Formats: sequence, C-alpha cells, structure tokens
Amino acid sequence: FRIQYKLNYNMNFQNISHNGLPSIDGKRMAKGILRIHKSYKPTDVFRLLLLLLLLSIFLLLLLSFGIFSIPVKRLPHEISQQLSDDITTSNLKRSDGKDEPKQWVEVLSWEPRAFLYHNFLAKDECKYLIDLAKPHMMKSMVVDSQTGESKDSRARTSSGAFLNRGQDEIIRRIEKRIADFSFIPEEHGEGLHILHYEVEQKYNAHYDYFFDLVNVKNGGQRAVTMLMYLSDVEKGGETIFPQRHVNRSSVPWWDDLSECGRSGLSVRPKMGDAILFWSMRPDASMDPSSLHGSCPVIQ
Repeated sequence: FRIQYKLNYNMNFQNISHNGLPSIDGKRMAKGILRIHKSYKPTDVFRLLLLLLLLSIFLLLLLSFGIFSIPVKRLPHEISQQLSDDITTSNLKRSDGKDEPKQWVEVLSWEPRAFLYHNFLAKDECKYLIDLAKPHMMKSMVVDSQTGESKDSRARTSSGAFLNRGQDEIIRRIEKRIADFSFIPEEHGEGLHILHYEVEQKYNAHYDYFFDLVNVKNGGQRAVTMLMYLSDVEKGGETIFPQRHVNRSSVPWWDDLSECGRSGLSVRPKMGDAILFWSMRPDASMDPSSLHGSCPVIQ
C-alpha cells in the first residue's frame, strides 16, 4: 500500500496594490508571519521530539503487557473455514470416530516435478471409491500412439473403471481438492479412473502425455497427473520413475522395496496418500523425465 501525504501551501496576501507590492495590511500580515517564525526556538523542537519519544515508549509498554492491541482485519468466516478444511487438518472422520491424520506435502523431485501429499484422502473416501467402482471393473486399455484409440496391451494388466465428473457430492469434493492442490481448474480435469492391481499385475513405464494428434485435438494435452492410493500394499506395487535415479543411502526403506522399486525414484502405496507429478515443463514442452510405471504387486 502506498499512502500519499500531500501538503498544500496556500499563502494568500490580500490587499495587493497595483504595482504588485502588498499594501499596508499585507505588510502587517507578512510581518506577523515572520514574527511567528522568529519566536520559534530550537528548544521547542527538542521538547516536541522528547514528548513524541515518551509517547512511543508508553505505547510500546502497553502493547508488550497486552493492555492495548492493534486491531487486525480478519477473513470472513466462510473463507477461514474453507482454508481450514482444505489446507490444514481434514475435518473428515473415520468410521471409528477418530480424526484423520494431518495432511502435509513432501517434495519428491524437481525433475520430474513430483510431490507426495500425505493423507490426501480420508479412509472413508477410499472405501467409498472402491465400492463405487467394483461393479464396473473392466480390463484396462492403453492409448494407441498413432490413432489415439484404446487397445489391449500386455504392458497394462490391471482392471479399471471410469467415473463421471462430478457424479455425486463426494466425487465433487475430491475433484475440488485436486484442483486446489494442483492449481488446475476443475473443468480442465478428466473423470476419475479407479484401477485395481491383483498379484503380479503391473503397468510398464509410459508417458501420460499424448503422442497422437487426435486426443490433443479433442481434449488438449495432459499437463499433470494425480495418483491416489485407495489401499495399502505389503510388497511391490510401487509407482516408479525410472529416469530419476536415487542413491541407496538416501532411501531409509530401501530394503522394503521390490526389485522393480529399486530401479528409480519410487513411492510405496499407502492408503490415502497421493502423488502429483507434471508431464509438462513450465515452458509447456514435454518432460521425458515424467516416464513412470506401476511395479508388479507381490503381496
């Protein structure tokens, strides 16, 4: 904020004579002004400064003892409540009545740009999504890089089900949370895709951005992906970024990873956690380091 403090000096001498010189009354007025300035002594300035200093010390003492407080403009109730729900601790309850764990974000990598959002989903939300998708599970397909059509492939052996955008209140709430976290408007998102991996099922390393012009023309290029884990996995099933190599000494849980999970930057599935990673660089070019896959589930 910039405060403009203007001082306007308006000195109006009345009774100005025709030759441009002030008349007798004007001289008296000018002399009166000069007389005031001459009577203003340096000691008066010192006394004024001393008074201001004492006043400042007095106000500081009032503030330090809590006797006086500076008023602060607060956010409206609706905004503060929304910030509390979306950014700090989730207000969702588990089936046993306990509060959900606190949410926090961990930076996994800057190349690719990948972030792990701990406890992004509540356990009740995870269970709801699983129950919603189970009756509609079908063999997962891949996108043909030439035609843009879906096709069967041994590279992807999971099963999945697509949900409609905003099909109920819970889905809309999750989609809004994703938009808030990714800073991508909801209308730019695809519908949720629920995937299920049995033992030994996997998804080989691939890119989420399109190589064909058909999908780009129909819906635009994919910029960012968010993977949300709906269940825990005892062994295997890691999300792997093979282009991003890591040192064994920097991974405390190295011995708990599968052989596939040790081939790059990997994240172990944990119910409620979510990974957000970008397939495009800030300059809108494709990021080859976003190559990723799903390791086979072992147990």
